[in-house]
Amino acid sequence: MDKPRVGYARKKRIRQVVAGAGALVGVAAIAWALSRLEPAAPGVDSSVVFSDTVERGEMLRQVRGIGALVPETVVVIAASDAGRVERRHVQPGQAVLPGTVLVELSSPQVEQEYLDAEAQLKAAQADLANLEAQLEDQRLNQESLTAEVEGQYLQAKAQYDADFELSEEGLVDRVTLKKSHVAMEQWEKRFLLERARGEARKPSAEAQLAAQRARIEQMDLLVALRREKLDKLRVRSGMRGVLQLMEVEVGQLVAPGDVLARVSDPTRLKAELKIPETLVNDVAIGQRAEVDTRNGVIPGRVSRIDPAAIEGTVLVDIELIGEMPRGARPDLSVDGTIELERLEDVLFVGRPIHARAGSVIGLFRMEPDETHASRVQVQVGSVSVSTIEIRAGLQEGDAVILSDMSAWDAYDRIQLE
Repeated sequence: MDKPRVGYARKKRIRQVVAGAGALVGVAAIAWALSRLEPAAPGVDSSVVFSDTVERGEMLRQVRGIGALVPETVVVIAASDAGRVERRHVQPGQAVLPGTVLVELSSPQVEQEYLDAEAQLKAAQADLANLEAQLEDQRLNQESLTAEVEGQYLQAKAQYDADFELSEEGLVDRVTLKKSHVAMEQWEKRFLLERARGEARKPSAEAQLAAQRARIEQMDLLVALRREKLDKLRVRSGMRGVLQLMEVEVGQLVAPGDVLARVSDPTRLKAELKIPETLVNDVAIGQRAEVDTRNGVIPGRVSRIDPAAIEGTVLVDIELIGEMPRGARPDLSVDGTIELERLEDVLFVGRPIHARAGSVIGLFRMEPDETHASRVQVQVGSVSVSTIEIRAGLQEGDAVILSDMSAWDAYDRIQLE
């Protein structure tokens, strides 16, 4: 017969309480240990990120812009008068000389004005010939009258002289002598008057002729002007070069000032770069530059900075001083870089996409195990096209990730896989 165990139930409850307490303590210890662990670093595919190493030395500060090659010399040819396009002699791309006819225009008004001016000139010339004939006839009449009066004067003088001699001998009375003397004086005065009248006619005749000749000169200039306008209906190139653009078609009506064509010199090109207005303040005339035509790089220098900004950019002209590569032509798209300055003995690294001059940015710096990277705050100094100056936060030899890491902004540490 079995004997009952005294105190067995009590001991069993004690063991259960102890076991439960131990389990609670273990769970608490595990929870505390887990709370002390750092969260696992997210994995990042190492093939989609690129990095660079911080260096110390000379940093070339540059600014970049896109643009196009344009001719240094462009002649815009406009219509001088209203007309209709009758014929196009040259097509865009063809070489032209200063006198090459590009377009022929027709204008009945200009042609009529020229004919009217010619008719007025011929009428003025006829009036001059008529005036010369009239003045010559008046001169001859005056000379004839003067000569006639002179003859009468000489006859009267001869009669007086004869009467004076006879009066000395007592053969002529004093009354007769007095009459001959008065007659001589009258003819002498008339002779002097007619001679003076003839002399006075000369300036008047010359003035009339000068006025008519001035009118003819004026009409001659008007004819030359009308002839020039008529000749300008045959629109010519103003320089040696290539016809860049023809703006009109045959049969089109044009008004004075309408652009007909553009002629440029393709052998002398410059680059027009669009530089962001936030970066153009450091650009100055004379700075060195390089222009990439995708078929070669041409050295140059800044020759002009446009004073106005258009859509957030400023046009900067680059004078090209190197040999043009093959394929260089007007309107060719190019990239250009302008050298602003050289910074000596500075820390620099490749430029992250979000770097701005004088800003503080977060970059992931590679850890010694080369599989993890931690975020550090970096003070940026000057900024160039492909590099930035490091003022604080990194040291020479540090490797940093330059890729866009905005997707991991919530993490301070990543793991490269």
